Amino acid sequence: MSTSLANSPFPNAQLPQPLKCIIVEDEPLAAEILAEYVNQTPFLELTHICYDAIKALDVVRQNPVDVMFLDINLPKLNGLEFLKTLLHQPRVIITSAYHQYAVDGFELQVTDYLLKPIEFARYTKAVNKLLKPQRHADAVVQKPAEHLVRPYYFFTVSKRSVKIYLDEILFVESLKDSVSIVTKSKAYNTHYQLGELEDLMRSDNFLRIHRSFMVAIDKIESFSAAEVEIAGRTLPIGRSHKLYVMEKLGRGQGAVAG
Repeated sequence: MSTSLANSPFPNAQLPQPLKCIIVEDEPLAAEILAEYVNQTPFLELTHICYDAIKALDVVRQNPVDVMFLDINLPKLNGLEFLKTLLHQPRVIITSAYHQYAVDGFELQVTDYLLKPIEFARYTKAVNKLLKPQRHADAVVQKPAEHLVRPYYFFTVSKRSVKIYLDEILFVESLKDSVSIVTKSKAYNTHYQLGELEDLMRSDNFLRIHRSFMVAIDKIESFSAAEVEIAGRTLPIGRSHKLYVMEKLGRGQGAVAG
């Protein structure tokens, strides 16, 4: 079932120590599809597939587990009840055919909630969140993220997963049903909403300036109260974002035009 890195979309990726993950899923076909996705993700290492929560509990107690893909409707013990038994919970991505458990899942601080059947593009969004350190995570989970020299995410572009380094992004523009991630050399269209990317890439260097634009602060060449300029492109500052943008960029010293 396992797929070698050489056959994955990321054969030349420079990666930190992979996160060790397990799949807890009682449907063999669903487990096989998810395992195939994981084996194409270079920062994840699949160590076990468990077909019930009792087996998963044994695996978690005896092995280091950073990430768990967890179904809810499991024999013997359901996934949510299983989570409540864990003293040290790994990062958890719920995989379920039922949306009604989503609130319960997020109350247990899961990383994401995937509805079956799981598309690879939606899976990619979920696992990209694993590259962000948890605010209250154990050192075991934090450690791999700390070794990232250049933060990056994989984005689905024309049915391929493309690595984009955050320090190469100039700005992100919202389009009709996708976003355009603009770097100095190329623009990449991917099916995200701008708000989703804002949450995913939230940091001191990325700033939402308009309902249609998010920019890398260190790429701004000049700005006024109405617009910013990046790589020769003038981008508007929205009225509802103006106060926050001006506070973030700093006012005074004649930097902001009237």
